[in-house]
Parts: sequence; C-alpha cells; structure tokens
Amino acid sequence: MLFSLIIPVYNRPDEVDELLESLTHSTYKEIFEIVLVEDGSTLVCKEVAQKYGDRLDISYYYKDNSGPGDSRNYGMKKARGDYFIIFDSDCIIPKEYLAVVDTALKQDYVDCFGGPDHALDSFSDIQKAINFAMTSFLTTGGIRGGSEKIGKFQPRSFNMGLSRKGFEASKGFGNIHPGEDPDLSIRLWNLGFETKLFPNAYVYHKRRIDWDKFSVQVNKFGKARPILNSWYPKYSKLTFFFPSIFIIGFFISFLLMLVVNFDSLLQLYFVYFLVLFLVSSYQNKSIKIGYLSLIAVWKQFYGYGLGFIKSYFKVIILKQKPQEAFPELFFKI
Repeated sequence: MLFSLIIPVYNRPDEVDELLESLTHSTYKEIFEIVLVEDGSTLVCKEVAQKYGDRLDISYYYKDNSGPGDSRNYGMKKARGDYFIIFDSDCIIPKEYLAVVDTALKQDYVDCFGGPDHALDSFSDIQKAINFAMTSFLTTGGIRGGSEKIGKFQPRSFNMGLSRKGFEASKGFGNIHPGEDPDLSIRLWNLGFETKLFPNAYVYHKRRIDWDKFSVQVNKFGKARPILNSWYPKYSKLTFFFPSIFIIGFFISFLLMLVVNFDSLLQLYFVYFLVLFLVSSYQNKSIKIGYLSLIAVWKQFYGYGLGFIKSYFKVIILKQKPQEAFPELFFKI
C-alpha cells in the first residue's frame, strides 16, 4: 500500500519546512510520496519543497485559491497512492507516525481514519493553552485528544486518512469551511464506509494563531454545526448545543446574582473553571498555562456558542440557505 501525504498550504513556507523536516526522520521503511498543493499563495513554498527533493519523494503543485477542501481534492487526484493521509501545514509529524498507521490498517483496515493532536514542549504558552482547550475531556469531551467515547468518530482534516476508494466514491471534501471534515465523514457513512480513531497516530498541531484568530476560528466552527445538522439531521446531537447553553447559563447566573443575590449557579461555574485551571496547570506543569487555558476555554465556548446560536436562528428557524446566510463559510470552486 502506497501512502500519499496530501498537504494544502497557503502562505506558510516556514510551516512546510518544519513539516518536511519532521518527515525526513520517519522510521517507516516503505516508500511514500508527498503532494504539496499551493492554494494561490503569494508566499510560495516551492523552494522549500526543492530543498527536500533529494530526501523525500515530493510533488509540488500551484493552483488558484479555492480553499483547503478543494486543494486536498486536487492533491488526491494528482497522487499516485492507494491511501491518502492529509495533514495541515502547521503539523509536525512524529517519526513513528507512518509505521503506526501502517500497523493499524493491517490489523483492522478502515477506509477513513483520524488521529489526535498533541503539543510539543517547544510550543508557545498560548499554543499549549489552545491545545488544552481543543483537546481536553473537560471542554470537548477529549474527542480531539484521543477519546472514542462520543459516538462515531469524525476525523479532522489536520490528521486524516482516506482510501482512494473512499475518495472516489465520496468525491472528497465539499466547499464548506470549516465543517468540511465532518461533512465528508457523514457522507462516507451514508455510502457504507466506516471511520475510526487511531489513538496512537497523533501529530503535533502547532496552530499558529493569536487570540483574535482563535476567536474567529471557533466562531466559524459554531456557525458550521447547525448547517451540518440541517443537512444531516440524523447525526445531530445534544452535545452540539452545550457551548451555547454554557454561555447562556453563565449570563443568567450572573444576572441572578445581581438581581436577587442568588449565586449558587455562578459558584458552579467558578468550580468548573477552577478545575480547568488545576488540570491544565498540572498537565502542562505551568501555572501560567493554566491561567491562559481559562482564557482559551472562555473564548472557545463564547465564540462557538454565539456562532451556533446565530446560525441556528438563521438556518434552522428562519430556513435561510446556508450559502446566503453565511457566505464566508463557503469557497467558490
């Protein structure tokens, strides 16, 4: 089985350099190819690709900007492999990764898999705090961090495997972003394919974003979910409402304290954030990261929750077309 690593990139030559450098240390003994797809960048990574040309089997393509989903599809159409592995350009790949995936597929083959993400010690404190917010069982149920306890696993496209058969049957990613990865997972299920979490096939996901960009990102995540629920109501879950309920509950609790001096509900929020602080501080061995994790979690819940409410009202209640209600979530292909 030939692995083709599909990597869309947009104005991130430094990230690609780190990613390719990590792949030169792979312990995997078989041949694998790398397909770099430059998605209309002005800061191109062609020279970076050429730098590793004598150590890695790299194909480089430049195309007009049409978003990460379409760029992944473009790369898979160009690839030679039987099985595609998709990374974001801000990932660093552990040297055992491909060997772990190869073993897992031989033991229990599946046409689509996903893996979790971890943080390296070299990451900044904010990156570690965001990683905690995105992966902790206390925030997302641990689904990005390796938990299989919440329903069927929907692989995330920063670390996803897809067979050629699955790609050809599903036609790959749609033009919604974010939300293109759960959309693909659900369409694969409807076509009879299975998805699975490979908990040991993790990557180091750097997430080079600041607080403002993180807020915008999670807000878009919130907007995308009701759209997916309207497309696939069978797979809608109560847990998708939790961030919105959390935010509404917080403001109700604060109002109750001000108006009738009832603070019991607000105390529950205090306990929750205290637990977050203690767990993150312990896991990251840093009180500062524990504090930054509180900021990350608040921004995550607030941004996602408000985005979800706005999208739910427009798409579910008012029955607006998602492309008209939120054009910023759809790339033109």
